[in-house]
Amino acid sequence: MKIVRRLVLPLACRAVALCVGGVLVIVLDSSGREPQKSPPGRPTTETKQIRARDLGIPFEGAPGRFNAITDVAGVEVGYATLISGEGKLEVGKGPVRTGVTAILPRGHASLNDPVYAGFFSLNGNGEMTGTAWVEESGFLEGPIVITNTHSVGVARDAVIQWRVKHGAADVTGYWWSLPVVAETWDGWLNDINGFHVKPEDVWHALDSAHGCGIEEGSVGGGTGMICYEFKGGNGTASRKIDIQVSKDTPPRSFTIGVFLQANFGRRPQLTIAGIPVGREIPGEVYKQESGSCIAVVATDAPLLPNQLKRLARRVSLGLARTGTISSNGSGDLFIAFSTANPNVASADQITHDVKTIPNDLMDPLFTGVVQATEEAVVNALIDNHSMTGRDNHHVDALPPDRLRALLRKYNRLAR
Repeated sequence: MKIVRRLVLPLACRAVALCVGGVLVIVLDSSGREPQKSPPGRPTTETKQIRARDLGIPFEGAPGRFNAITDVAGVEVGYATLISGEGKLEVGKGPVRTGVTAILPRGHASLNDPVYAGFFSLNGNGEMTGTAWVEESGFLEGPIVITNTHSVGVARDAVIQWRVKHGAADVTGYWWSLPVVAETWDGWLNDINGFHVKPEDVWHALDSAHGCGIEEGSVGGGTGMICYEFKGGNGTASRKIDIQVSKDTPPRSFTIGVFLQANFGRRPQLTIAGIPVGREIPGEVYKQESGSCIAVVATDAPLLPNQLKRLARRVSLGLARTGTISSNGSGDLFIAFSTANPNVASADQITHDVKTIPNDLMDPLFTGVVQATEEAVVNALIDNHSMTGRDNHHVDALPPDRLRALLRKYNRLAR
């Protein structure tokens, strides 16, 4: 089978083979699969590279350098993107429109240093493995992987294999892992029952994870996703946060980053900058929503697990700004972690000194999560392309020219 594998890195990160529109593109062949270097005979995608802010949407708050979850130092993101075939669905053969996303909280450099974490379920019609231990222990131990609904099992097992290969036994001498693997459903565009995600795809996403700027839209686990009945997928954004005790003391600066796999909402609900975009650009993909949203919040602010659960809850408010109601069929599962307090899980000493921010000073962090979540959703819609998948099901991308015209019509263009 021929598979498209894409990894897009910014100029500042690494040397690569091809430069397109200021973005460097690598076509990688890992695990012996032949890369597909051109689309099938009839194009299934349309290329464009633009983010929501480029259209003049008046988002609140100040983003970090990359306006991505990777603005939180140490966080790395990698993808495996699988695209092949077209036309009529043949289960087991395709068409394939799916993939894997991997997020490493402290990057490859410190895989055995857990981070404080908190989990929240807005609506539980979905899966995020490993969260029982996150809730019990307060720690996220290892990467977060996101894929399609029917590939959670293979992805979970592949993460364990990867950890065994790259890590080491814990201090008790035992090898064990309860990976965090989450999903949304891509069965409208993808041969989801064909089980095309393989262990090597998960390993590719983990091995290729990097910092700096990351690609959005129809890549990795977001490849076959739909959001507000436009082409959805991956979106990310960040906020720089200042916390100040009083006007007489200097502020402390922190970063909030949000990454989400957007696969939710009906067209009439879509709201951007207060504009009823979904009603202004009507359309319908399916009769009943069958989507979800997985969100990952990262911060370098020193927070305890209960405080990180509070951060994860605020994703709900950011999603609500874009119009969703979190429908009955939506699995809206969110996890937040802090890269502060390194080595605090180590059992090499009886006590650890831990830093934290008082609850009374957390409002700027809540604000940052809400703002970054809202922008991440819109980035997933804008930094994307139309796609045709199984049985010639077609989903249009949100047209940026029409959105900009609406911003002008409603006098909402950023000044």
